[in-house]
Amino acid sequence: MKKVIKIKINSKGFSLIEIMVALGILSLIIIGLVTFFSGGTRAWVTGQYQLEAQRNARLAMDRMAREIREGKEVKSGSNVAVTVSIPEFKTDTGTIPSYELTYSFSDSDNTIVRRKNLTTPNLLIDNVQSLTFTYFDNSGNLVVPESASKVHILLEVDVDKDDAPDITLNADVNLRNFGLEGL
Repeated sequence: MKKVIKIKINSKGFSLIEIMVALGILSLIIIGLVTFFSGGTRAWVTGQYQLEAQRNARLAMDRMAREIREGKEVKSGSNVAVTVSIPEFKTDTGTIPSYELTYSFSDSDNTIVRRKNLTTPNLLIDNVQSLTFTYFDNSGNLVVPESASKVHILLEVDVDKDDAPDITLNADVNLRNFGLEGL
């Protein structure tokens, strides 16, 4: 006679091993999704910082170019600073007297470009890796700052501090009032 062994199958739920395997697979899927979304968020935040830095650099360069353009002469300068003499000019609200305007860069000052009008210095832009002024005459020859009629500005901004500039801007600025006497 044969002995029959009956195996009772539990049809009421899952076994512990089945639950452990399902949790392991689900964990791997969730870890992958979290990694994917956190990487996307990090890239978006980095892009926003880059965009803001680029916008600030463009605004700073535009302001420097606009104000230097109004000058009649470069009073003094170096490769990291320029002082321009701005002539008196009339506006709808009155006359603005002549003044000197200085833009300077100092690496020891946390890579900040400062703008100094009369005696009031203020921050123009930070995270600057380099700011270089080069001076030219009307013929395009390299000259000393005091005889320059054109200033070339090179601005490099480093957002992520990796020793490579992330943003590089150039501008050639002709002094609009250069050589005009009586101003």
